[in-house]
Amino acid sequence: MQDIVAQLKALEFINWTTIFGAELLWSALPFIILLSSLANERIDDDLSRHIGLNGQGARIVRSLFRNTPAHAVEPILTGLIFSFAGIIAVVDSLQVIYERVFDQEHRGWRDLPRFFLWVGVLLGFLIAEVVIGKPVRTAAGPVVHALLSFVVVAIFFGWTMRFLLAGRVPWHLLIRPALVTAVLWLGLSLFSSVYFSSVVISDSRQYGTIGVVFTLLTWFILIGGVIVLGTACGAVWQKRRGRGGLRTDSHKSPEPRR
Repeated sequence: MQDIVAQLKALEFINWTTIFGAELLWSALPFIILLSSLANERIDDDLSRHIGLNGQGARIVRSLFRNTPAHAVEPILTGLIFSFAGIIAVVDSLQVIYERVFDQEHRGWRDLPRFFLWVGVLLGFLIAEVVIGKPVRTAAGPVVHALLSFVVVAIFFGWTMRFLLAGRVPWHLLIRPALVTAVLWLGLSLFSSVYFSSVVISDSRQYGTIGVVFTLLTWFILIGGVIVLGTACGAVWQKRRGRGGLRTDSHKSPEPRR
């Protein structure tokens, strides 16, 4: 436990989870609003499903998004630019977190093409999840679906660490961080399904539409916490198992630019 606490202090856990959550809100929410304006289907319903909202909570979240198409070029381009800039900032922060955990030199904007490719893979992953996720959930049942989700999330985060670290950390050092992150991700899904519906309803009644945004910010911050905590705990677990050490001769990554 002391090793985990020391690792989280070194990572500035509170700062980075807050930064990561704010960047997700800044990038993901406008992007979903833009897609909901353009698409023929309700994109925001997928957001509600991922959070685990009940019918009433989903209806409240749906009120944030317009259900009639808007095709004016200027607001679409402006929204895309701001959303994509926010998404790239999220990926950069994710890379910094992994570099700090594994004691790697910060590559930063040298990896901009890598950031673009990661975003493309993520979008493909989300589209595939939308297309095949519902049939799988219906056919497999909740237990099997949870196991499949665990495997998919572990593979995705393991690949993400390897890819954003540009192959500087061996695969076997990434297995445990990916597994712990996947466990915490499923835990967050369960917690969200129990907790957030009542919070969305309460915040909407008390604060109106902006209250829903506060709830979404909390959810995004929890996602950041899962990623940072999962990676840190997995790295400590790996060190204690003694299966190879992390690099100790590399430069420390710089302080956050923010």
